[in-house]
Formats: sequence, C-alpha cells, structure tokens
Amino acid sequence: MATIEISDALLVQNYIAGNENALATLIKRHESKIYGFIYSKISDRDISNDIFQDTFMKVIKTLKTNSYNEEGKFLPWVMRISHNLIIDHFRKNKKMPMFRETEEFSIFSIMSDDVMTVENKIIADQVETDLKKLIEELPNDQKEVLVMRMYQDMSFKEISETTGVSINTALGRMRYALMNLRKVIDKHQIILTN
Repeated sequence: MATIEISDALLVQNYIAGNENALATLIKRHESKIYGFIYSKISDRDISNDIFQDTFMKVIKTLKTNSYNEEGKFLPWVMRISHNLIIDHFRKNKKMPMFRETEEFSIFSIMSDDVMTVENKIIADQVETDLKKLIEELPNDQKEVLVMRMYQDMSFKEISETTGVSINTALGRMRYALMNLRKVIDKHQIILTN
C-alpha cells in the first residue's frame, strides 16, 4: 500500500500544534536542496553546516512564535532565510561573493523573511505583480527557465530534463533572463527595494 505524502503546510501545522516529529520530516525532506544551495554559495562544509543549523533555528523560532504566514510556500521561505544568513555571513566577513548581479534571489530580496508590515506586504505584492509583467517581456525560452527556477523551485537538472536542453543551456538561459530582466527594470526605472 502506497503511503500518502503529507504536504509541507500540514507538517508545519502539526509542528505548531506540538508534533516535534513533523519538523524532523520537513528538514529531512528539504535538507539536500537547502544545504546544496548554501554550499553552492559558501563552498565550505563547516560554515555551510553552521548556516544550515542557523536557518532551522530561525525557522523553529518563527514557527514557535506563530509568526509564520507563508501560505504553504514553506521551501521558498526557508530558502530566503538561508539566503539572508549567507548574505549576513559575507557582510560579517567583509567580503561579498561574486554573485551580485546574477544572483537569482537578489531581485526578490524585498520578500524578506521578517514579519511583514501591511505597507511592506502591499509593496511586496506590487513588486510581485510588476515582476510578473516584466517576465512576460522576456523571450519564451528565457521566461520558461526563469519561471521553472523561481516559481516552481526546480533544479537546473530538472529544468534541463523538462525542456530537453543541456544543463549549461538552461543555466545560460537563466543568466540571459536575469540580464534582460535588469535591462527591462532599468528601462522602466522600476525600484524593487523599499
């Protein structure tokens, strides 16, 4: 008999309700993706482990204080937390990494993991709407990769398998999509941070 996989949202609810095992299941489910993301930016196993631990400490703290309201988008939320902790790490060490302009998350940085004020939420929603309009202006092949990566949270391996192109081609399309997005943002003089 096949086991039915419990959704992230339900596991989050179970954890908030006091089921400690639910968090263990969530961590196990997303560990390789989150750790892989951290390691790809840090390239140091010990520091990556520390940031991974810190990410889940922050997750636990937010869930325990009932400040979580991500509407079922658990993984992207955790990824944003880890991304912010990576940035903090580089700031503390006075050296920002090379991933400034092409960094996938940079244009989405307004969607912070802190509890949003109503005003920030409105701004974030507006940014989201503006971004979707901008993405529509991209060539189809670039738009496809960007949407799969940013909104469907697919790996470049999964994107390559889905679209039938090599991983390098998928990466290239993502890079061009981000460069074009920047041009469109500059053209429209859209400010994506508050």
